[in-house]
Amino acid sequence: MTKELPSILNKRVVIEGVTPEIDSGRYPIKRVVGERVVVEADVFTDGHEALSCELRYRQHGANAWEAVPMQPLVNDRWHAEFTVTQLGSYTYTIQAWLDHFKLWAGYLVRRLEVGQDVSIELLIGAGLVDDTLSRITAHKDVANDAVSLADYAEKLRSDPETAIQAALSDELSALMLRNADKDGGITYDRELDVVVEPVRARFGAWYEFFPRSCWEKDCTHGTFKICEDRLPYIKELGFDVVYLPPIHPIGHTRRKGKNNNVVAQADDVGSPWAIGSELGGHKAINPDLGTLQDFTRFVQKAAKLGMQVALDIAFQCSPDHPYVKEHPEWFKMRPDNTIQYAENPPKKYEDIYPFDFDTTHWREMWAELLSIFEYWVGQGITIFRVDNPHTKALRFWQWLIASIKAQHPEVIFLAEAFTRPKVMYYLAKIGFSQSYNYFPWRNSAWELTEYFTELTKTDVKEFFRPNLWPNTPDILHESLQNGGRPAFMSRFVLASTMGASYGIYGPAYELCVNTPIAPGKEEYLDSEKYEIKHWDVGRADSLKTLITRVNKIRHDNPALQSNDNLRFYTTGNEHLLAYSKATNDLSNILLVVVNLDPEATQSGLIELPIEELGINPFAPYLVQDLLTGTYFEWSGSHNYVELNPHVLPAHVLLIRGTK
Repeated sequence: MTKELPSILNKRVVIEGVTPEIDSGRYPIKRVVGERVVVEADVFTDGHEALSCELRYRQHGANAWEAVPMQPLVNDRWHAEFTVTQLGSYTYTIQAWLDHFKLWAGYLVRRLEVGQDVSIELLIGAGLVDDTLSRITAHKDVANDAVSLADYAEKLRSDPETAIQAALSDELSALMLRNADKDGGITYDRELDVVVEPVRARFGAWYEFFPRSCWEKDCTHGTFKICEDRLPYIKELGFDVVYLPPIHPIGHTRRKGKNNNVVAQADDVGSPWAIGSELGGHKAINPDLGTLQDFTRFVQKAAKLGMQVALDIAFQCSPDHPYVKEHPEWFKMRPDNTIQYAENPPKKYEDIYPFDFDTTHWREMWAELLSIFEYWVGQGITIFRVDNPHTKALRFWQWLIASIKAQHPEVIFLAEAFTRPKVMYYLAKIGFSQSYNYFPWRNSAWELTEYFTELTKTDVKEFFRPNLWPNTPDILHESLQNGGRPAFMSRFVLASTMGASYGIYGPAYELCVNTPIAPGKEEYLDSEKYEIKHWDVGRADSLKTLITRVNKIRHDNPALQSNDNLRFYTTGNEHLLAYSKATNDLSNILLVVVNLDPEATQSGLIELPIEELGINPFAPYLVQDLLTGTYFEWSGSHNYVELNPHVLPAHVLLIRGTK
């Protein structure tokens, strides 16, 4: 008895090498509303048969597929794209089939070129049209196509001149492609997903400040009412997102004192990350900051100014948190019947208890943690910075983010994940919209080039969106400690122009605070994490002017609002880093050159592929430094740049084009 073969074996078309596709389709790619999804694939068959293929896509929940014809590139590579227009998710795949009409038409052209008799071939073509017509006649939705095809079948059987003209018609080709018999073809064996988020998931400038600290001389403890008056200043700087550390009640037990001292004084305010007291937990507001109504008014005022408020969610508890008493089973017990505090030996964090994600009561705990996000979404918050997500169960985040986005696709999650590369990338694959990254520790030209090439020119770009922070309350890198004001300026320009999303911990950054707690340590001396600071943001040495200028440049130039258009150039000087960003149509091209040496003036020749940038190689062209307004006349592909770090360590050059 002959063994029955699966029908797939009779399919002659092969589809492979599909991009983008993350881990064989297990994880979605990411886009924001209005972005393109550019899809390519290797599609081929045996022999000399002709192929046609199409990219198929649909939004989640839609029944019908949209189809875009794919165009051949080289070496059996095919290309098509579609644009995502709605929040949520889309699915895409590829369908390909043997196109007998396309093969016939191609051969016909070749025969005509050498003057062969094509009378029989024209009849064969008429027969192909007849076959298509007989197959679609019963379908009312293509009635007009049926009429047109019948007309073409008749023309192909008429006099040679009329028949040849009909055979070479673009309209006939389009009709036959639209009504092609795809039964002999194949559909790619995976349906791939796209998660579509708000534009803010791709582009935005974040400003972090502690609402309890003071910017006014007569302030002793900041409140949301006081913070309302700070919002116009932050808006003037040009920021899009106001990020607040935890705003919840702070525990008393084992409260940390100034400079992370294990013994707190009576007036020490503790760390905002030691969440929870008798006044409430993750759904409560520290009464020293005000009421829920005060917070809501603060969020509403930010919105009126065109900014969004991001909240910090840290899943850990002070020993005084209500969860500790109500659900001790959610925490890990030590042999002496005490709860295990957080630690990263030799560091100890006795003022916080981590949740135990190995608890047998995980379902109840997960549901409660989800409800924290749901509560704050209900208060109008749609951006969350998640503290140390890599120290919690990874599949918990996959479930939680999917649960939130199913109801609120507008919500954005930023992972504070300074961790191993594979873990950091996995968090992005399972749902985090953006992530902290290694930017603070990439300082030389070759380090920055290598790292950002990985982020923007490999598959990583399809799912991982970096948010670049030159400093945080936890990180004062030695480059800032040792480089002073020039380093603060250069690192700011790098973060804000290399990354479509970036943030600063201010006002510490704009005032160039750079004193570490001890030599060789990255923590700040007198850290704001443990005390109320008094900031004089009006100081003459503030970076306010530079920050304001760069943020305006970011908003005015769409080239800076994406990541995957980043390109590096040689400078002939290891202390100079040069890179460009451009829109797809080259209507907006910016070249950034940064002096990475905080001490000495550096110079070099920037080598540009000007023809690729649409610049006439035989005519001078203008570039304008958007930081100063100065124009330079350049010519050719090599041009001289010199930067004094004590004046301004960077150029942000708009290429104006041929003079």
